[in-house]
Amino acid sequence: MNRRSRSLAVVTILVGGALALIASTQTWLDVVLRDAAVTPLAVAGAVAVPLLAPLSLAALALGLALTIVGPVLRYVFAVVGAAIGLSLVVSALRIAIAAPLDTVASTVTESTGLSGTDTIAGLVHTVTATPWPAVTAVAALAVIAGSVFTLLTARRWPGAGRRYRTEEARRADVSGSRPHDAIDSWDDLSRGDDPTA
Repeated sequence: MNRRSRSLAVVTILVGGALALIASTQTWLDVVLRDAAVTPLAVAGAVAVPLLAPLSLAALALGLALTIVGPVLRYVFAVVGAAIGLSLVVSALRIAIAAPLDTVASTVTESTGLSGTDTIAGLVHTVTATPWPAVTAVAALAVIAGSVFTLLTARRWPGAGRRYRTEEARRADVSGSRPHDAIDSWDDLSRGDDPTA
């Protein structure tokens, strides 16, 4: 159950982060302008929510880091992961429910050359949200679920193993088990340490 709970938490966070990152490249909003061509303007998720891609990448990095951190950082990372997920879900639901004009302003300005809140409000006929904000909200909920599961189960996770231990801890293990000999000196040299220092 220990390894399984760690794997489940990490995979849930990674899947949520990856799905949100994919969603940042997709069209979130279709904007139809007054007196314009029939084709609507497409607004990508990264344009509608500028923090979408960075927060998604942070969730991915956090999920990967959970596999190697110690017990204290597991709790810290779980809280940070829940905050990332909450930020993502609030941003995504804001667009999915309201489709505010401020999220399409840069695209309309780029297309028409006109700027200003009142001007853009007069230019825009309709703003329609695609399913991608809702998909991102679900992905963000996965990040939150993985983070909460980490908070609940991190105490029972196994340690990261010897590979991620500090050099001081390795030296303490070696010095406590037997005296330092010539082979240990060669091993120190192989690692780039000076055994004479």
